[in-house]
Amino acid sequence: MSMIDASLTSFIDITHDSDFSIHNLPYGIFSDTKDAANNKRRAGVAIGEHVLDLSVLETEGLLSLDGGPYFDQSTLNAFIDSGRDNWTQARTTIQTLLSSNNDTLRDNADLQKKALFKQADVTMHLPVRVPGFTDFYSSKEHATNVGTMFRDPNNALLPNWTEMPVGYNGRASTVIVSGTDIVRPSGQLKPNPDDRPIFSACKRLDFELETAFVVGKGNHIGQPIAVDEASDHIFGMVLLNDWSARDIQKWEYVPLGPFNAKTFASEVSSWIVTMDALAPFKTACPTQEPKPLAYLNEKASDNSFDINLSVELLPENAETATVICETNFKYMYWSMAQQLTHHTITGCKVEVGDMMGSGTISGPTPDSYGSMLEIAWNATKPVTLDGGETRSFIEDGDTVIMKGYSEKDGIRVGFGEVRGKVLPALSFDFDK
Repeated sequence: MSMIDASLTSFIDITHDSDFSIHNLPYGIFSDTKDAANNKRRAGVAIGEHVLDLSVLETEGLLSLDGGPYFDQSTLNAFIDSGRDNWTQARTTIQTLLSSNNDTLRDNADLQKKALFKQADVTMHLPVRVPGFTDFYSSKEHATNVGTMFRDPNNALLPNWTEMPVGYNGRASTVIVSGTDIVRPSGQLKPNPDDRPIFSACKRLDFELETAFVVGKGNHIGQPIAVDEASDHIFGMVLLNDWSARDIQKWEYVPLGPFNAKTFASEVSSWIVTMDALAPFKTACPTQEPKPLAYLNEKASDNSFDINLSVELLPENAETATVICETNFKYMYWSMAQQLTHHTITGCKVEVGDMMGSGTISGPTPDSYGSMLEIAWNATKPVTLDGGETRSFIEDGDTVIMKGYSEKDGIRVGFGEVRGKVLPALSFDFDK
């Protein structure tokens, strides 16, 4: 496990509860909101309330990597694809430039003016081009809750669940960045089991509290990624709200699983937190019984991460949001390495920039459930918000805010947030 160097500090003033300490340095893509002449998308890292423009450092010769330039680009794919040696060199160089005992940036006001932006003054964009998106179903608590609600409480988990990381291939085209409004989807619903389905706006719109990892190194078709090498193929993690239309899914998912219920929006945080930044927060996955098949057996015992996660719900015109869920990534039954290995075991090719969702992350108690389906227990236990309103599912005008961070020895490494507001469904006139 990597140690935290508590002596490392930045010359930039950073509050103790900031997600973006010098120990973090997550990557993102931004443009300047205030300066129309400087609105080109390029790469930056978050530091306190600021964004450090990596393309400026590159131009000034302060951040030179093999095969570059990489940062005057609209996505991070080329930099990620350049390999771990460049990831390590970039992180070390940026930490040095931002440290309190290095004068290169600290004492150069002109360079700071060119390279440092207030986060409030920039627009964040999707950080990578996403060739493929996969969503897993790897929280035992979540899978048990759903199985209990809709199937057999005594046999809540299907037989394959404890044998493999179950997942499905989603739509990369609708992976969107935090702050994007969500149009309530419409589709086929079947409210009455004895009648034909109807076409309607989704009435049971839900969030799913997830993380996703970003593939940093691909493989060749026909060549699986070994479980003990899988971590070398993961660049970093984002928060993920994998929005879900529960009533559309209920009707469509037999026989082939989620389809339109999960294709309309998978919303991710703006910043990719690197695995190097998260390394000090490694922990163990829960005990896996039965012992996985050999190809899924990891040598590493610290194969998960201690990441605090929360969900807030903000109704339209409300002054404050209500925290409706607090949980932790460490509850995940299957690790990211196991997910990636299982995904490629048949020879499936993955590519740099692919995102793989964890699946809804639920803990062992009702206040740690990671979806409204569970929190309100399929609409039988509505949630009371701080202003007195109640919710069983997400309503028009509601904003869902997810946050995540790790903290140890006074050092915090966080993701910021993923935030999305729900807009009303489109109107359809099929008689025209």
